[in-house]
Amino acid sequence: MTITELTEKLLVGETRAIARAITKVESGAADAGELMKGVFPKTGNAMIIGITGSPGAGKSSLVDKLAMFYKDRGEKIGIICVDPSSPFSGGAILGDRIRMNILGLDKNIFIRSMATRGNLGGLSRATVDAVAILDAAGFDKVIVETVGVGQDEVEIVKTADVSVVVLVPGMGDDIQAIKAGIMEIGDVFVINKADRDGVLRTQKELESLLSLAHRPDMWTPPIVKTTATENKGIEDLSKAIESYYAFQKEGGASLTRKHAIARWRLLELLQERLLSDVLNNDGTSERLDALAMEIARKTKDPYSAVEEIVTSQ
Repeated sequence: MTITELTEKLLVGETRAIARAITKVESGAADAGELMKGVFPKTGNAMIIGITGSPGAGKSSLVDKLAMFYKDRGEKIGIICVDPSSPFSGGAILGDRIRMNILGLDKNIFIRSMATRGNLGGLSRATVDAVAILDAAGFDKVIVETVGVGQDEVEIVKTADVSVVVLVPGMGDDIQAIKAGIMEIGDVFVINKADRDGVLRTQKELESLLSLAHRPDMWTPPIVKTTATENKGIEDLSKAIESYYAFQKEGGASLTRKHAIARWRLLELLQERLLSDVLNNDGTSERLDALAMEIARKTKDPYSAVEEIVTSQ
């Protein structure tokens, strides 16, 4: 199948074409760039929702119930779950995704598990492109769930229109949130497992912390209490997400955010391209090995080695 044919099928929402396109960008296929050139003009219609938070906060259950809520409203939902890479295969460890199989059988829900492949940001390099593919394919909402990796979860901001931070009572998540810089990136905060003790204390601490944070857009993030396993608070969460999305549109914050995302993406692609060009030059691989040995033997420092590689190009 040619890239043109694949793009055409993808744009009309053909599931197999969508899956094949995501595989291309995830594997770094040579024609992935051409594919994305065709996809990009058709993007910008879906709402991108990022779900982030510490491990054990119940993110998967929340995504599950939120997707079902949107589906019942007649919307098409794309879900991208970014999982830890398997140390053996490099593929995504599906874990509790298996229980989402029934959800994935619905024709209006597309689920894709992606491996981080060693990317500390919790988002694989291809996640941004996968989101764009689902956007272009006509999905109304695209939910990206990140792996819980603490400090590096701020990466979710780079793809989401609305960032949802999930916390749970009694696990010290308030302190974790400050450490991770999540206070600055959360547009909506969720206290999940709200049937546990300590919910009120967590809420008060969160409110106190939020009162100290000053956002450039002057938005005050709402705090929503949910019990995902019992399907409680999901409608309230959807309203909170919609309220920030509408706030962005009215205040022009959406364009500011999109500009920041675009700049980051441009720099990332530029870095990849330049590194690829350098590594593909004749003799570079052998030179790298030789310089690495010199560094290992302490006869050369890494900074001088980098200068040597750059000036020799």
